[in-house]
Amino acid sequence: MLAARSGKCIRFPVTEVRMFVGRNSTGVRGIKLADGDEVISMSVLNHSEATSEERDEYLKLSSALKRMESERDGESCPLTPADAGLEMSVLNQEKYLAMAEKEQFILTVTSTGYGKRSSSYEYRVTGRGGQGIANMEMSARNKEVVSSFPIEDDNQIMMVTDGGKLIRMPVEDIRIAGRKTQGVILFRTAEDESVVSVTWLDADDDDEDAELSEEVNEFDGVAAADESEE
Repeated sequence: MLAARSGKCIRFPVTEVRMFVGRNSTGVRGIKLADGDEVISMSVLNHSEATSEERDEYLKLSSALKRMESERDGESCPLTPADAGLEMSVLNQEKYLAMAEKEQFILTVTSTGYGKRSSSYEYRVTGRGGQGIANMEMSARNKEVVSSFPIEDDNQIMMVTDGGKLIRMPVEDIRIAGRKTQGVILFRTAEDESVVSVTWLDADDDDEDAELSEEVNEFDGVAAADESEE
């Protein structure tokens, strides 16, 4: 999947990118960009053999299960539509579980600090070289996309602005929404400030980060002392 700054993206099979003999070959077109637009990320996604009808029903059932979970205030939620008593007209239990296993969520963040997660099943596979589909609903509020990549529920993300500010948050706090939505505020930036970088972190790195933070604080203390002497 290629994502562009304008909010467009395209998803196509890797096999459509032919292998070249020379390392410095020009290559083939992945997405047709408008004037002034540029690709800001490339991601490799899981492939699932599913029809458009199966994807639509899966998204509908998955959304219903998430609503049930939120309404139960922390109580356990049925793991499958069958357990929840939801009707399936296209899918069966086996197919639903197979699709759930391969489902990924794409995190998309704008320069103004808005973002959202969307199911990979919302990004249909098309041919290489087209104009693509909407990755996010763009507006004067969102301005432009700065990052878009797959993310896991137990990951954390860190966003950095051109003003030198940063914020770190768990992915599970970020709303799951449709592909063509504007997202919610993740980072409140100043009027003349923009998010310029987004990266994911493994939650298991917390201990290492704590040790690093202690080292940085110790270094900052030395640096501050040196500056006070000048």
